[in-house]
Amino acid sequence: MTAVETRLCELLLREHFGELVSRAGTHLVHTGPQPLRLVALGTGLNLDQVKKALCVLLQHGMASFKTGKRGASGPTWVEYTADYAAMLRMLRYTRYVYCAKTLYGDAGELLIEETLQHGQLTMSAAVRRVADRMASTADEGKTVEYSDVAAAFTNLVNTHFLQRWLSGKEEGEGARPEAAPTLVSNETDMYTVPKIPLIGHGKRRLSADSDDLDAHPAKKRKVEEPLPDDGIYWRVNFERFHQHFHNQAIVSAVASKLDKTAGEIVRTMLRMSELTTPPNTAFTQLLASTEIFRSLPPEYGMTKPVLDQYLSLLADDPMEFVTKSGESGGGTFIVNLLKSLKTMARCTLESIVQERFGSRAARIFRLLLQKRHLEQKQVEDFAMIPAKEAKEMLYTMVSQNFVTLQEIPKAADYAPARTFYLYTVNVEQTARFILQRCYKTVTNLIARRHHETKENKRLLEKAQRIEAILASVQASGADEAQLQEIEEMITATERQQLENLKRTVNKLDKSEMQVDETVFLLETFLQASRPQ
Repeated sequence: MTAVETRLCELLLREHFGELVSRAGTHLVHTGPQPLRLVALGTGLNLDQVKKALCVLLQHGMASFKTGKRGASGPTWVEYTADYAAMLRMLRYTRYVYCAKTLYGDAGELLIEETLQHGQLTMSAAVRRVADRMASTADEGKTVEYSDVAAAFTNLVNTHFLQRWLSGKEEGEGARPEAAPTLVSNETDMYTVPKIPLIGHGKRRLSADSDDLDAHPAKKRKVEEPLPDDGIYWRVNFERFHQHFHNQAIVSAVASKLDKTAGEIVRTMLRMSELTTPPNTAFTQLLASTEIFRSLPPEYGMTKPVLDQYLSLLADDPMEFVTKSGESGGGTFIVNLLKSLKTMARCTLESIVQERFGSRAARIFRLLLQKRHLEQKQVEDFAMIPAKEAKEMLYTMVSQNFVTLQEIPKAADYAPARTFYLYTVNVEQTARFILQRCYKTVTNLIARRHHETKENKRLLEKAQRIEAILASVQASGADEAQLQEIEEMITATERQQLENLKRTVNKLDKSEMQVDETVFLLETFLQASRPQ
């Protein structure tokens, strides 16, 4: 855990959960596992504040706990540990929500959004919240049935984008209470949707709802009655989303290298095995060409001979995204997930070198990737670049940690005249270096966005007040003259400042998402390259 990652975790926690959670979470990231009182002592917060902060982190899966004991008969304590990887995933929340919207529409988008906001939710609570939100924005006279939202929830579970969260282990009667509950997971029920009656439709939220509940205690008690799926909580399956993003990147790479039809064939192969392929595996399951042909969407209108030609072309391609592994069933094929990750990571590094140092440096970098080890004279000859220019580029990339220099002595004295100096590229080391630079970039983008918002805080508050006044006046049926007079409360200069601020914040948000795409690719590559 580097200082850059710690700083990024601190900014993300403060942005999503506030100052208290940020202080407690950052302290655990710095110190490692600690009991409650040490966290309170280290952060300067009182015990109640630390308990609330830890509850938020545990609710969102960004912290865990375990019990410890000093000696056989000593006291038992509970230690809390921060999960910084889960904190860094907050960068990708908008991408998860957009992916759900693309696959399952507005209902899927809001279900994932509500689950991310609350960390974990029961099915009935999520369905009702989403139905109410959709009803509030729907046209007059249009209703949103609970059954429709429940169908989208079931689709998300069946495709493993949602999964059950850990549940507490039941204790026998008369058993001594534990210092902390024991959480267990049932693999068989991980993707089993409970059968609960969800009858009704979403309700528009009115300002008088809270007053109505206070005036009718019986109605309030009815609302607080336990639901049939109480205790069965669901959370977002981040590994499944990451698998989907990885598959989309493979499809895009194949489509750009060959054509769109080849990309759709690979998409079909990945879709056939996405639920049966375990995470962090190197290959998909074996797929026969006849099965691939039957699974192709009929709108493609592709014949079996054309499919066989495309599969042969994919298997012979130097990228090796698809590999032929047998002849049964018209030929069996697999998608090489690990090889595709390495290829895409290398292409990303090559593009970064080209943007930073130019096309000739990218040619040298690509040459070192292909040849593994080269002397300076060999680099000059193979790359066909003048000696002075090649030397400058090599030394620049060595100083920037993109290229490493390896010394191989002929004798034990390491004399320069009797030593080979070989240039090489350590892909994993370079990927780690670029990943840290990406984290630093995202940290700067978030800090800049906060600075821009803070500098224009008064103007933003004024604009929000005027928008609220306009909404209330329009609801009361005001004429155009009154609306025009309210709108003129913001001067032309202030309106221009608001437009500039909006443009700047949008540009920073877009840059943050683009950097996160590189972060995701490099993180996935480094995770897959670790020895299992």
